[in-house]
Amino acid sequence: MGLWAALLRSESRLDGKRQYIIYEDLRPALFRTRRECREFIKLKYGYIAERPDLQEEPHGWMMPIPVKVKIELAPLMGRENER
Repeated sequence: MGLWAALLRSESRLDGKRQYIIYEDLRPALFRTRRECREFIKLKYGYIAERPDLQEEPHGWMMPIPVKVKIELAPLMGRENER
């Protein structure tokens, strides 16, 4: 089963191109469907589409987009992490 996350993007001369998965309450905001993710984006970040001042320099913000994510569990290396 795939999950969806919202990818926050910006591009400016000062900071270059940046992309981040959006977090809520110190955890990545994950959704079961693309539709749920799109509704979250519209509710929380819809104001960006109406704010040319945030889209232009120096901010360069873009509307977040839904992206499919894959979560992998990997063992921690080294004995100091064993319990």
